[in-house]
Amino acid sequence: MKNLKPIALAYLILLFMKITPASAAVVSPKIAYKVSFPEAQAHYVDVEMTLSGLKQASIELKMPVWTPGSYLVREFAKNIESLTATANGKDVAAPKLNKNTWHINTAGVSTVVVKYKVYAFEVSVRTSFVDVSHGFLSTTGVFLYPKGMLNEPSTIKITPYKDWTTVSTSLEKIGGDQFTLTAPNFDILFDSPIEVGTQDVFGFDAAGVKYEVAMYGGGNYDKERLKKDMAKIIEAETAVFGENPNKHYTFIVHNRQRGGGGLEHLSSTVLGAGREQYGNESGYMGFLGLVAHEHFHLWNVKRLRPIVLGPFDYDNENYTTNLWIAEGFTAYYQNLARRHADIYSADAFLEDALGDINTVENQPGTKVQPLAEASFDAWIKAYRPNENSYNTGISYYDKGAVVGMLLDLEIINATNGKKSLDDVMKYMYDTYYKGKKRGYTDAEFKAGFEKFARKNLDDFYAKYINGLAAFDYNKYLAYAGYKITDQLADSNSPTLGIGTSNQANGKKTISMVLRGGAGWIDGLNVGDEIVSIDGAPVTDLAAAIAAHKVGDKITVAVNRDGKPYTLPVTLLRNNRVQYKAEELPNPTAQQLAVRKKWLKL
Repeated sequence: MKNLKPIALAYLILLFMKITPASAAVVSPKIAYKVSFPEAQAHYVDVEMTLSGLKQASIELKMPVWTPGSYLVREFAKNIESLTATANGKDVAAPKLNKNTWHINTAGVSTVVVKYKVYAFEVSVRTSFVDVSHGFLSTTGVFLYPKGMLNEPSTIKITPYKDWTTVSTSLEKIGGDQFTLTAPNFDILFDSPIEVGTQDVFGFDAAGVKYEVAMYGGGNYDKERLKKDMAKIIEAETAVFGENPNKHYTFIVHNRQRGGGGLEHLSSTVLGAGREQYGNESGYMGFLGLVAHEHFHLWNVKRLRPIVLGPFDYDNENYTTNLWIAEGFTAYYQNLARRHADIYSADAFLEDALGDINTVENQPGTKVQPLAEASFDAWIKAYRPNENSYNTGISYYDKGAVVGMLLDLEIINATNGKKSLDDVMKYMYDTYYKGKKRGYTDAEFKAGFEKFARKNLDDFYAKYINGLAAFDYNKYLAYAGYKITDQLADSNSPTLGIGTSNQANGKKTISMVLRGGAGWIDGLNVGDEIVSIDGAPVTDLAAAIAAHKVGDKITVAVNRDGKPYTLPVTLLRNNRVQYKAEELPNPTAQQLAVRKKWLKL
């Protein structure tokens, strides 16, 4: 080659570059959606998807099977119907390859238009719902995406139903038109729910970010009070991480007769609330707790995340053993943030912490399922509970919140009140989200804890994360000058060890049999209709049991699958616990310093 003339060499290089596939520019197709609601009264969303600039011989269109933040395969494709494809005005075959994939032959075709309907009539924060009053689009269950093109941008043009006037979403608007939106990629699109209707919208600024609250369904909320208190929570949570990475953030709130739940997103959240709950202090504080929880997720899990939770596999389960951090710590911070925002008293915070402890200690499953396993099995257990789940599992929310509290106290004590769990969260956020631009592994978060706790946590993990050891609550609470005692320790009340539900006919049916309880040992079944005790018809089950003492043998008559059964049952002591916190006498300066840091006194 060195003997070739320079001009000839340059020509050959240029020619080689032109014919080498790797050097050819890859032109991605344009993806545009049109969304309309011609049959809102029947709960349908009509979607038209246009792919233009196609060069490939075929494409596959897919629908996610789950939505991030809700760890259950929900099979959103089940709601799609009447899917058709056209090119150049002619029908194109779009056969299904599997449950959530359609194949379209695009050889010689540059533009394909795909139309389909989505049935949307499931009320939840994670599923789409449409009626004549509004349209809520949980985008993972609405928009098909081309396989291999998750990184491509898209546009969404919304044609509202009749008198709908407003769109609320964290997606960017095109040209200031609220009905024309854009997403830089499908991860953003699938993490940005859309509310369309006549919702009540108000805004405020906090932590340098513009916030919008979109209230659907009415309610007895006080906008000015919400603005003030929500801003305080946002500022308190932002202080943990040192920054708020959003330019704007949207709260979509669905107020219903009976509502609840929340689902986090990158720059927004969807909250469920009871429309009348704002009028009493308990209900209002409950709503602020939900706000604090879902908003804290914009850091914890959406950015500071287990390594498997992004980029997502939308076709399959994404397994992690770290939901006790992602969800459990968020549950802990929803209370801590309200306390640090000074809208929650120290006593109220401690009461919530005791609530988590009591929940964990009263659930038999806490002695069966380790915390890490509860996280890993969320896909098949947490979101698919049955009548025996209480006996076999534990919530990574509740137990994770308890672990968060214990580690917080450990760190505050080890650093003489100078550091806390806040510092771990900020360090991990800075190191992995901002620095390495990826999620964390289990070992990496453990190392983060150890850095600030100034000790090896192998034993802690072996006992409390991967094992079934009982928590030594008073060891950790003593760091802050507290102890807990069981208010029911001296109780000797009898129990059948069952849960019941009331039927329309006034009868009581067994809904749960407590592991190790009297009903469990002597053979009462879920589904049994309790007919009588010792021959007397049951009108007040609690009173009937309270008339006896522990060790008494009673005869329980039940109707099981249409047949009568009589079972002798020996009543056992009710082992339920009810812990109460007390201050230790004569707390040391160290204990008071820990308490001050923890409770922001």
